[in-house]
Amino acid sequence: MRPGAPGLRSGGAGAAPQLLPAPAACARGAHPRIPAPSPDRGWGAEAEALELRQAPGPRRFLTPGRGGPAPPRSFPRPAFPPAFPGRNMAGSSEEAPDYGRGVVIKDNWPGYDLNLFTYPQHYYGDLEYVLLPRGIIVDRIERLAKDIMKDLGYCDILILCVLKGGYKFCMDLVEHLKNISRNSDRFVSMKVDFIRLKSCRNDQAMDEMQIIGGDDLSTLAGKNVLIVKDLVGTGRTMKALLSSIEKYKPNMIKVASLLVKRTPGSDGFRPDYAGFEIPNLFVVGYALGYNEYFRDLNHICVIGEHCKEKYRV
Repeated sequence: MRPGAPGLRSGGAGAAPQLLPAPAACARGAHPRIPAPSPDRGWGAEAEALELRQAPGPRRFLTPGRGGPAPPRSFPRPAFPPAFPGRNMAGSSEEAPDYGRGVVIKDNWPGYDLNLFTYPQHYYGDLEYVLLPRGIIVDRIERLAKDIMKDLGYCDILILCVLKGGYKFCMDLVEHLKNISRNSDRFVSMKVDFIRLKSCRNDQAMDEMQIIGGDDLSTLAGKNVLIVKDLVGTGRTMKALLSSIEKYKPNMIKVASLLVKRTPGSDGFRPDYAGFEIPNLFVVGYALGYNEYFRDLNHICVIGEHCKEKYRV
């Protein structure tokens, strides 16, 4: 070692260097957490008890007698849920998801307390609970727009909106479709027309369906038609509408429905694109009405028999 090096004391030319005593604070055994070595076994025995405390997680110990880190221990892999669990609004994960059914709401889904949301005061006492908040509805519609655009292959679309209950669904869906078109390298032409279907009175279905409004349906010939509707129940109304439109020989017909209701009298009709599958409940809001009431609700809510009697015509 060279003379004058730190920790060395030089005794002059030719003298052997002498080690300086270690400072008291750094002397072996002086640290409160580091024991002094035993005279016969060195650091090995003390290393067995020396634990290196780390951040929360598996602890590591020094290997006895070696002073180095022990080989990594194997831990059981945590049981993470699958990437796409078959969950639904009722919290059940027993079945794999069927994306053709949309978001499936089970019969025992309790919904949301009305006090968690704002809604018009003139409906206080009329609603039972919130089935679908507006935020969930809008997010689901955005995904439907992506599915539709991907399925149709960015072709021009003639959108046929079924009034009155479908106008908010149609408005939000068209807006998302336009956003996708604006951010793609292909322009998609979208034209919107409106029709009304008279098929029920109060909460009872009528024997015949009437198509009201809309331009001459002969203009649908050769077009890619997307029918946008608020709710599909038994499916009889939609089948009658499709039969009327097919007479004009459009190039393609697709149906998008915000809601599909599980009803005992269903004939099995399923729309091509479904937002939510719901139990057999009477729902209002988000433009769905009952004798022209409740269309101004932002959320989809459930009403009971007392409310239907109150607003019956």
